[in-house]
Amino acid sequence: MPVIAIIGAGPGLGLSIARRFGAAGFTVALISRTQEKLDALAARLAEEGIEAAGFTADVTRPDTLRNALATAAEHFGSVDVLEYSPADIALTGAAVTDAKSADLQKQIDYYLHGAVAAVQQVLPGMRERGSGTLLFSTGASSVHPVGGSFGSIGVAAAALRNYAMALNIDLAGQNIHAAHIAIGVFIGTGPGTEPATIAEHYWDAHTKRDRPEIVHSAPGGER
Repeated sequence: MPVIAIIGAGPGLGLSIARRFGAAGFTVALISRTQEKLDALAARLAEEGIEAAGFTADVTRPDTLRNALATAAEHFGSVDVLEYSPADIALTGAAVTDAKSADLQKQIDYYLHGAVAAVQQVLPGMRERGSGTLLFSTGASSVHPVGGSFGSIGVAAAALRNYAMALNIDLAGQNIHAAHIAIGVFIGTGPGTEPATIAEHYWDAHTKRDRPEIVHSAPGGER
């Protein structure tokens, strides 16, 4: 069975992505910081007939992320789809007029460096097999800059977006597709913002492979 690894797995979008891929026959490696929460998610998926297991890692500590992905591969087999969408409400942003280098660095460590560590762990296997999908999530400020406290977050998210798009270019012709999904809504706040609706973009990115970027905007829009 193919394997998807979801980094930043939680009860909202991560669970919906797991359900969408699981319904298509994928086994699911759930990765985040808290084993108890991961076990609860895996149990919910098991009730729906989806095989899943949790593996703990902190995206700001690349060694833990590499270890979690390696352990997941030992448990399920090689990762076919990597989905990177960590979120931390405690990691507050700062307006760019006030942001110091340290403010930007903590965001870059979280968004970009974690993604790089994850890709470097799974990409060799994808290249060896000649197939794979790399999916990255950000807010829409990575595409359309905004001010205020989202400023420093947008700078780091834009770096992750650029990384994803560059991967798409460099991996062209190797049957490995990289795509960026920008989410321009607050998930679960109204029509078109449901996690299950947004999760369809990830399935489309994996199966259609026709574009390097999807921007989801309310109500249920995309480009």
